[in-house]
Amino acid sequence: MYQWVEYEESKEYEENGETKRETRYTYNTEWKSEVVSSRHFDREITHLNPSAMAVESFTAVASEVNVGAFFLGTGLIDQINNFKQMSLAQMGNPHADVTAQGDYFYQSANPKNPEVGDLRISFWYAGVSLGDTQSGPVDSVSVIARQKGGVLSPYKTKSGGVLELLYLGTLNAEEIFNAEHQSNNLKTWALRGAGWLLMFIGISLITKIVYTLVDWFPVLRDLVSLGLKIFALCVSTSLSLLTIALGWFFYRPLVSLLLGAISVGIIVLAKSRVPAKKYQ
Repeated sequence: MYQWVEYEESKEYEENGETKRETRYTYNTEWKSEVVSSRHFDREITHLNPSAMAVESFTAVASEVNVGAFFLGTGLIDQINNFKQMSLAQMGNPHADVTAQGDYFYQSANPKNPEVGDLRISFWYAGVSLGDTQSGPVDSVSVIARQKGGVLSPYKTKSGGVLELLYLGTLNAEEIFNAEHQSNNLKTWALRGAGWLLMFIGISLITKIVYTLVDWFPVLRDLVSLGLKIFALCVSTSLSLLTIALGWFFYRPLVSLLLGAISVGIIVLAKSRVPAKKYQ
């Protein structure tokens, strides 16, 4: 549906020794597949969107999906995601108030100059089993699962996990497991990075009270801000490495000990940079 979309842009500036924030709102009309609520817009009156869509998006799945002589289980079907847009070039207008243009059906008085509330409908498909000139060639997939009769279903491993993999293209078992291993590595490091970021933000927020105490002194304020950021960086990095080390202790003890040593070393190094107090 064609709707108003609000964009927010903020910037900070200094005025009379104080940090202030200025927020600017801009609006644009775009095609969106979900309803964009305009109730919380900064300028709602002049940028109203409909509260609901006349046609909701949905996904229709065939009752039986097969690869060769075997039927796929629900988990494998859900992994088929190579959606392609269906061409509507050879289709006529399905209704009097609906116009076909390109690969879309429009419910609009003027599809080239739509108004807020107009609809645009398209169709997408995946998992082609009968190739033709419209849908393209047949899709090839490689599956690792449990064969139970004529159905490919999840395989429960000894560790309690579930093995149910589907990859597009023709791959052997080694290639599939390598691809899965790389995918798991990326997810693991992404979670570790997110954990470190959350820890850094948390420590920064905790130490922000120190910054507020010196907010009235510009030079001292900047130095304290830099010091607190370095402190949050060191502590969050050290704690993140220590957490990873504990998780690897039973599986990779040498790597775990190395990470633990690095995490302690960061704190020791940071502490050694602090000048010692002189006593007279």
